[in-house]
Amino acid sequence: MSINRDKYSIDNTDYTVGQDNVQKWGFDVHNPVFGISASLIGLFLVAILVVDPETSKSFLDGIKWQIIGTFDSLFMWSANIFVIFCLGLIVSPYGKIRLGGDDAKADYSRMSWIAMLFAAGMGIGLMFWGVAEPVAYFTGWYETPLNVAANTPEAAQLALGATMFHWGLHPWAIYGVVALSLAFFSYNKGLPLSMRSVFYPILGDRTWGWAGHIVDILAVIATLFGLATSLGLGAQQAASGFHHVLGIDNDLFLQISIIFIVTLLAVVSVIRGIDGGVKVISNINMLLALVLLVFVALVTFAVSMGTIPTTIMGYVKNIIPLSNPIGREDEAWMHGWTVFYWAWWISWSPFVGMFIARISRGRTIREFITAVLLVPTGVTVLWMSVFGGIAIDQVVNNVGTLGTEGLTEVPLAMFQMFDALPMGNVLSMLAVLLVLVFFITSSDSGSLVIDSITAGGKVDAPVPQRVFWAFIEGAIAAALLWVGGTQAIEALQAGAISTALPFTVILLVMCVSLIMGLRTEQHNRK
Repeated sequence: MSINRDKYSIDNTDYTVGQDNVQKWGFDVHNPVFGISASLIGLFLVAILVVDPETSKSFLDGIKWQIIGTFDSLFMWSANIFVIFCLGLIVSPYGKIRLGGDDAKADYSRMSWIAMLFAAGMGIGLMFWGVAEPVAYFTGWYETPLNVAANTPEAAQLALGATMFHWGLHPWAIYGVVALSLAFFSYNKGLPLSMRSVFYPILGDRTWGWAGHIVDILAVIATLFGLATSLGLGAQQAASGFHHVLGIDNDLFLQISIIFIVTLLAVVSVIRGIDGGVKVISNINMLLALVLLVFVALVTFAVSMGTIPTTIMGYVKNIIPLSNPIGREDEAWMHGWTVFYWAWWISWSPFVGMFIARISRGRTIREFITAVLLVPTGVTVLWMSVFGGIAIDQVVNNVGTLGTEGLTEVPLAMFQMFDALPMGNVLSMLAVLLVLVFFITSSDSGSLVIDSITAGGKVDAPVPQRVFWAFIEGAIAAALLWVGGTQAIEALQAGAISTALPFTVILLVMCVSLIMGLRTEQHNRK
């Protein structure tokens, strides 16, 4: 094919979805994305079985921290650019463009849509860090934001504000850029629902060659490793909860059993599809999370309600200082927390972005960006205010384990907070159930995303392919726990974060490509 570099050439490609696919053994896969991705993953599995986990962790951690220390400004400024870019789209004339065309109708109700994007995006993270992170910042567990003095009223406000900074507008802007780009080029331009498609305005028909192959393979690797890491860490947290509440031994058998059960339930959900699987489980997620949030807020009403304004003020007051990488006196904190988080969100962006794109046909760009940025941020304000506020209050007043011992084990922090509340055991069991259901959603939606990329952008590939990827995620997580436990999981996490460096550049170019595509849409509407 020749490359048409005309300004509006995006509408002239004759590429058809799945034209490079191979149909064999009941699979319908893209050649060579599926083969290379599966081979690299297989090599990795062999490697973790023969290489000492501590050596792997040390090596990959070295790479991770080298990237974080060298490219900290790139990560920080890029995240700021993504927020400004998304806010600009909301108020721009492009906001009127509807994903799928002027007559497109939304596939899901607004409530189910929000539930799915939130559950897939970071619901599980709020369970893991909702207590631990504010307490860490307040007590100086690993440095303090902006070098505030630990265990002071100023530290309490900044701890909640900095936590919101890491879970608010910036991460959702990262997801929003990827999700909107994928949705626009797929639904409005008829291109495959795959990462490569968003670069067609820049690359032309070379998008369907090796440049596109590399982008898609990187997306598959980052997504799979990120999901396997989270599944392993989630299994450890759930096992810690079972041990804490029921006294069950938190051993390798329990952790792998949790992974096995979550994987089986995710496979059932995968077989049922988005409507019968992910949507149902996401709605259950949000209902359980709402019950937990409301109950905890009611039994600690005065503390919870008093903390919400503190969180909002801490966020608004400190968002600019925390966003600025220049001249920071708290560089160790910035590297260990903020830059780490930005790299982690960016490495997750292909997965979360593509899943959000899958469920967002029929929304206008203005509605899409507003919901993706503001709704999860609002929910997170409530969540962090209640859980983080109560935890800090317990520390200040020497209540419970957090108050007497401080932050000792991150996976146990939430359960330790519940111990000091009425019906603490019931709350802990509900939290364990919520962790498991969130992980089913992540595994299910992740399988759908990886399947779409490795099927050349098809969204109706054979079910066995989705089942295959769901089992691969579980197998990697179980293998990591088997051979090296936490060290192996953290080694994989370090490897996944390292993919954030090329993806940061990819996302910046993606913003340019999206504007080029949106200009063609406006031109065609005139």
